[in-house]
Amino acid sequence: MTQSVNPPTPEHRTERGDRLFSFELFPPQTPEGLAKLDLTVGQLRQLEPEFFSVTYGAGGSTRERTLGVVRSLQDQGLTVAPHLSCVGATKATTRELLEQYRAQGIRRIVALRGDLPSGMVEVGEFRYAADLVAFIRAEYGEAFHIEVAAYPEYHPQSTSPDADLRNFRAKVTAGAHSAITQYFFNTDAYWYFLEQCRALGITVPIIPGIMPISRFTQLARFSDACGAEIPRWIRRKLESMGDDSASVRAFGLDVVTRLCDDLLRGGAPGLHFYTLNQAGAVTTIWQRLGL
Repeated sequence: MTQSVNPPTPEHRTERGDRLFSFELFPPQTPEGLAKLDLTVGQLRQLEPEFFSVTYGAGGSTRERTLGVVRSLQDQGLTVAPHLSCVGATKATTRELLEQYRAQGIRRIVALRGDLPSGMVEVGEFRYAADLVAFIRAEYGEAFHIEVAAYPEYHPQSTSPDADLRNFRAKVTAGAHSAITQYFFNTDAYWYFLEQCRALGITVPIIPGIMPISRFTQLARFSDACGAEIPRWIRRKLESMGDDSASVRAFGLDVVTRLCDDLLRGGAPGLHFYTLNQAGAVTTIWQRLGL
């Protein structure tokens, strides 16, 4: 069985409608990276996303840089959703951050468990993301819209698919308003996950996470770490292209555009792009989709 990867034609493009679209950024480590990020934001803001999310390093390792990017985006009049992770966090430090964000006018938070940095032994006062969500809700009521993570192909550290679903339900029960998934390339995984969630009474919007394909080695490394499957036909095709970066980008644009189109046509409530601080691929996919 073969699968077409041709991009949607103009007469078959999706419409934006009331779907939610958002972009993820990470805080750069260098002045050059910050300058590049400014250019990226300048391009992506023209697409009028609902919000930009900003990642938070393991164990709070990027705290000050995350705060700096959040402030910069806010100063530009953009809606920002900072990531907040459990690992290494105390209730006091979390409350301090949330107070800063509330004072800045932040109204959306992405609450995550986070990964334990190498060498770190203490998990912190929040063992699971559900504990962090419950804390935010107890301390701040409805002051923040809380996003959480979802894993259509299941978290790599989960003991079983059922356990992973129970963990997700716990986050929603604790007070999460919506979820963003780990990226995937198999739409069946997303639709099946959605069915399972609905069967458990989980009705919050679950936004598909989208990873543009620019470099195969980078994608393979990310996927091995987070448990996202690269379908064999995609992996083999990318492997065959070797160092031909132009062919990799062209093929990646076709694959991911078709993925996004299928998701939106199937009724997905929006898309969340993992931009890796790059605007080119996202902008092209956006234009192809007619958004």
